[in-house]
Amino acid sequence: MTEPTWFKSSYSDNGGACVEVAANIPGVVPVRDSKDPHGPTLAFTPDSFAAFVAGIQAGEFGTV
Repeated sequence: MTEPTWFKSSYSDNGGACVEVAANIPGVVPVRDSKDPHGPTLAFTPDSFAAFVAGIQAGEFGTV
C-alpha cells in the first residue's frame, strides 16, 4: 500500500484553516484537515476533485 504524500497549497498562510491533499495515490485524492493529521480523511475521485478545484478557480463558491 502506498502511503500518502501530503501537501498544502502554496497559497496557504498557515493561519490554521488549511487542508492537505495527497496526489500520489492512484484513483483517489485523499484530503484531510492540516490541524488533525491523524483524524479522518475524505476521499474523492480525481474527476470530482478536479471539478471542485475548477469551481474554486471560477469563483463559484464565493469568498470568506
